[in-house]
Amino acid sequence: MICENHTRVTEFILLGFTNNPEMQVSLFILFLVIYTVTLLGNFLIVTVTSVDPVLQTPMYFFLRNLSLLEVCFTLVMVPKMLVDLVSPRKMISFVGCGTQMYFFFFFGSSECFLLSMMAYDRFVAICDPLRYSVIMNRSLCLWMAVGSWMSGVPVSMLQTAWMMALPFCGPNTVDHFFCDGPPVLKLVTQDTTMYEMQALASTLLFIMFPFSLILVSYTRIIATILRMPSATGRQKAFSTCSSHLIVVSLFYGTASLTYLRPKSSQSPESKKLVSLSYTVITPMLNPIIYSLRNNEVKGAVKRTFTRKVLQKLDVF
Repeated sequence: MICENHTRVTEFILLGFTNNPEMQVSLFILFLVIYTVTLLGNFLIVTVTSVDPVLQTPMYFFLRNLSLLEVCFTLVMVPKMLVDLVSPRKMISFVGCGTQMYFFFFFGSSECFLLSMMAYDRFVAICDPLRYSVIMNRSLCLWMAVGSWMSGVPVSMLQTAWMMALPFCGPNTVDHFFCDGPPVLKLVTQDTTMYEMQALASTLLFIMFPFSLILVSYTRIIATILRMPSATGRQKAFSTCSSHLIVVSLFYGTASLTYLRPKSSQSPESKKLVSLSYTVITPMLNPIIYSLRNNEVKGAVKRTFTRKVLQKLDVF
């Protein structure tokens, strides 16, 4: 559809959180600290799981991929959000908006599938421990990781290409802090029923299908743990899954509140807060959760820093 008697939108205005200058400065400092902690925490996980020999297992291979995904995921939105908080011109070009939307869908969908692969890894480790090293071999882990990363391509290409091909002939103000699908869709100047049906189907496929795999895996895991005769064995088995369960609950809980609730029940402010939780807060919490609740990771961090200190002492 061509915009008749109207100029097609070439850029969007992102309203963000507030127009209060003092509040914007406070939010800038807060989000900058959170983003710094996110980068440091996730890069720390990537480093220790790469160099520590104790952590060369499938579980930590997937954790390393999760941390890399979190870094990429936040890179899509947070730097632009920080710039907008201290800039009077909160603009993003039409192409920039489409690019941000594409990578948001890409990394979000990839994380859904990666979390399901991590659940399968825990399922094999607890339900079939004797064959764990045979089943979760290096080749399978690599293909599972590649498949998880590439799973985001179809939905991100479909949703973004379809969305940006729709006519934007009227207002260009996005009531959000990044180019997410629903707030941008409100600016389209034609009926969007077909797109919304496709978006709902994609959401169900790329959020609920991986979640169903996680649910099935943990149903089997819990059943196996409850049959263990040893209380120590049950506690150890639960402890290996607890961090992943917390991360899954945070990610899927907030994502479901955003994309599976009826539109009429969401105010722009509540949607921003929920979006903030899984785009900014959860990526910061993930390395903290895995570090504080995992003795192997804490031990690896200590060994890595000790090794670095000793190397520096040898130099002097």
